[in-house]
Amino acid sequence: MEVVLAIVAGGLFAGGFYCLMRRSIVRLVIGVLLMSQAVNLLILTSAGLTPGQPPLIGPTMTVLPTEAADPLPQALILTAIVIAFGVTAFLLVLVRKAYQRIQDDDFDAFISTED
Repeated sequence: MEVVLAIVAGGLFAGGFYCLMRRSIVRLVIGVLLMSQAVNLLILTSAGLTPGQPPLIGPTMTVLPTEAADPLPQALILTAIVIAFGVTAFLLVLVRKAYQRIQDDDFDAFISTED
């Protein structure tokens, strides 16, 4: 299963990189979204998939069971999702303001603008 997730993460990175190389600003935002999801999947895959219990310590236990999943990658992914949401919101506002000013989503239109 880890090989399949690694291939999917590679596909997401390739799709995100392809979208980043396009000349449209909207595709740039899509590329950033794809690459952020690929990073989340890569962190989850690199931590190892353990088909076991959730990472919870019961009321009678003092330590985490050995067959439980590692909680650190899950916390990192949760943090990465929040950061990706903030970056995406910023990029969408930036794209909207740029489109209002230039009336085009091509990067060459940004070069030819003057104040």
